[in-house]
Amino acid sequence: MVSLREKIGYALGDAASGGITWKIMSIAFPLYFTHVFGLTFADAAALMLVARMFDVVTDPLMGSIADRTQSRWGTYRPWLIFGAIPFGIIFALLFFTPELGYTGKKVWAYTFYLLMMACYTMVNVPYGSLLDVMTTDDNEKNRFSAFRMVGAYAMGFITLISFPYIQKMIGGTEQHQYAVIGAGFGLLAMLMTMACGLLTKERHKPVRAEKFSFKQYADLFRNKPWIYMTLVAICTNFFNGFRYAAAGYMITYCLGGDVIIGEWQISDNFVFSFIINYTVFMAFSEVTCMIFGAVSPWFTRKVGSKRMAFVWASIICCVFSVVYFFVPMDPNYIWVMVAVSILTSIGAGLYSPLLWSMYADVADYATEKNGTSSTGLIFSSGTMAQKLGGAISGSLIALLLGYAGLVSHTDMTTGETIVVITDEQSVRTMVWALFSLFPATIASIMALLAYKFPLKK
Repeated sequence: MVSLREKIGYALGDAASGGITWKIMSIAFPLYFTHVFGLTFADAAALMLVARMFDVVTDPLMGSIADRTQSRWGTYRPWLIFGAIPFGIIFALLFFTPELGYTGKKVWAYTFYLLMMACYTMVNVPYGSLLDVMTTDDNEKNRFSAFRMVGAYAMGFITLISFPYIQKMIGGTEQHQYAVIGAGFGLLAMLMTMACGLLTKERHKPVRAEKFSFKQYADLFRNKPWIYMTLVAICTNFFNGFRYAAAGYMITYCLGGDVIIGEWQISDNFVFSFIINYTVFMAFSEVTCMIFGAVSPWFTRKVGSKRMAFVWASIICCVFSVVYFFVPMDPNYIWVMVAVSILTSIGAGLYSPLLWSMYADVADYATEKNGTSSTGLIFSSGTMAQKLGGAISGSLIALLLGYAGLVSHTDMTTGETIVVITDEQSVRTMVWALFSLFPATIASIMALLAYKFPLKK
């Protein structure tokens, strides 16, 4: 039996990458780059797309490098232990707004966004691959995956629910607030990633290929389960990408800004109000995913297979995403919105652990079929799908909002980004659909792909 300490250690890895860095990048970056850092909508869309297209090359390359790593710390763990430091530092620098002209800011944003994607790849591809060498027991892999998802969503909840209060506590300009938040969360992500590498064990050595060969890439495209799994993974990240990236615009343009719930007199000089901004709104989804991520192994056993559990989870996401579109676009219905969003997130919580467990099945299938391990390469495609889905969904949101009537330009005197709405109703409807109907469509495709997945475990 694997110890609870090691499972918690493994969970810390995704608490750092999924619960802190990726969560903030997914939900805060669209608004941060356009409303705080000072990029236009077009430049922000191009940045997110170009930087993550870069990962189409780096992720598989990192997978191949990780598979061939040999050290006293193992094959995959050294990348977590030593990659943690640049991972945290680059994340902090990405949230710093330099006092430069517009061109200088664009260079800064591209430089550190590309470096951040490279660092994320450097730690997250080996982290995903680590699952396949910690245990060969399928049920144990499911438990590790469940711990991983609980860690990611629990930390995601803490990150998102605390975000507006940390901003308020820091004070000053928004640029100053984001810089301090970036430094604090960057340090925390660094420590968690390092702890993950130190607390886990590699019990099984991968069957290594003797030398690098492009044949392993060709083998991927002859691997039918891998093709289906990669398409499913892209869909999951389209689904999450639309919802998380659209949340900030939804609160801003559909509800008129942050929703304040009640006032409580804590002391003579302090009155506490519950703030529902875009991070807090999605924090309810995080805690739901955390709970149902833990339930996922039980749900899978009841349904009978990972494949069918994924299908039913996708159907839940689809149905409640459609329901959300018909909720009145009014702050008075905020708790109805939260409730429907929570119901949608039940499906996401159920399928999230299954994704990585099914990738482990694909890696085992590939090893059995080809005679050598390509675990890192296969898990890198999961990370690549994550970034690809997030990149395209984020860029599409910026482009579709521009099409609907949300236009931005830069004041060449002050360097500030000025946002103009040419058609308010069109923008509001588009934002609402981006949070509901677009994800529903993706979830329906995801259900079909999962149903057709060839491995019946």
